[in-house]
Order: sequence, then structure tokens, then C-alpha cells
Amino acid sequence: MADNRKIRVVVGGVFDILHVGHIHFLKMAKELGDELIVIVAHDETVKKRKGRPPINPAEDRAEVLRAIRYVDDVVIGEPGEVSLETIKRLKPDIIALGPDQDFSCKDLKERLKREGLNVEVIRLPYLYKADRAKTSKIIQRIIETFCD
Repeated sequence: MADNRKIRVVVGGVFDILHVGHIHFLKMAKELGDELIVIVAHDETVKKRKGRPPINPAEDRAEVLRAIRYVDDVVIGEPGEVSLETIKRLKPDIIALGPDQDFSCKDLKERLKREGLNVEVIRLPYLYKADRAKTSKIIQRIIETFCD
């Protein structure tokens, strides 16, 4: 009997002003499995981690992500850091981290293992020029272009 189980990949992030770097990241993550689930950072989490509120609220960011062909589902994260309860509920086989996310693959994998979750944690590389496809750089260019 064939195993029809799908490989589920989970990624997380802010995805505030969608850019080519996000698209490359989502495409690479989707190629790791059959299903791609995105956890969008809660607005409070963005304020805490970035020191500013998001440009777009989490509901809007989630709706935009749902429209991307690589994305199978989107959930909005809990306020604070990544919720282990959310990860347990999503049951990922793989968690793919972006190149600029400040999580240690090894530490995250060990933390998940302590919780009884056997999840592969992978860091995806940059496929684009970081200063071009980075939300903070895009915001800076907008300010420089339109606020002189």
C-alpha cells in the first residue's frame, strides 16, 4: 500500500511589503514538500521585533499571501515569539527559515525535539540581492524618493 502522506513545510515571517525576496523564499520552501503553510507574524510581534508597527495589518498580509500560488494556507501567529502550540497544531515535517531570520536551526530543532516534535529545520539561502529585496530598504527608498 502506497504512503499518500503529504510533506508539510511551514515558514513564518512578517511579509509586510511583499517583494521578490519573499516570492523566492516561498517558492524554495514549497519545493521542499507538498504543502506550504505560512505563519504570518502578529502585529504585536512585529512591533516587538522590528521596533515599529507593521505597514499592513496581519489580516491583510495573510490575504495577500493566500493569493500566491506557492502558498496552501496561512495562519496568523500568536503575539510574542513562535508558538509551540501553533507548530504542534500544524504538524510540519519541515520548518524552513529565511536567510535573514535570527533563529538558530540547531536550537530550534532541539527545542522542538524536547516538545516531542521531530521536525527538520532548514535555512534557505538568499537568491536575490539583499539590499534590493528587503522591506526596510524598500521603506527607506520610498522615503528618499517621495519625502524630499
